[in-house]
Amino acid sequence: MVHMLLPDRHLVDDLLGRYRSWERLVLADPLDEPTRRRFEDVAYTLCVLMGQRTAREAIWQAETYLRRTGPEPATSERTAPESPAPEPIAPEPNAPGPAASRGAEPVAPGVRDER
Repeated sequence: MVHMLLPDRHLVDDLLGRYRSWERLVLADPLDEPTRRRFEDVAYTLCVLMGQRTAREAIWQAETYLRRTGPEPATSERTAPESPAPEPIAPEPNAPGPAASRGAEPVAPGVRDER
């Protein structure tokens, strides 16, 4: 028996939806290069995720996979709100930096002290 890693169902569903959205935009304006690039990026990601060489094969594989795994249950772990990311702690505006503690002159914000 061959065991394979299977992609996350939600990710496959999301990528398939994004592929179809970008496809509609490309069909509406085929000469729009940024839109075409985004469409091709999503198609490539779908190919890699599904292990296929062409977008057509990847779409077929994704649709088959989603049908096989069935609909998402009504209650899901994904419905719980995620906890917010902690806010970064900003340094005191006039606090001395590490350079001041070594007796060196302070460096401008965002510049590494390479001394």
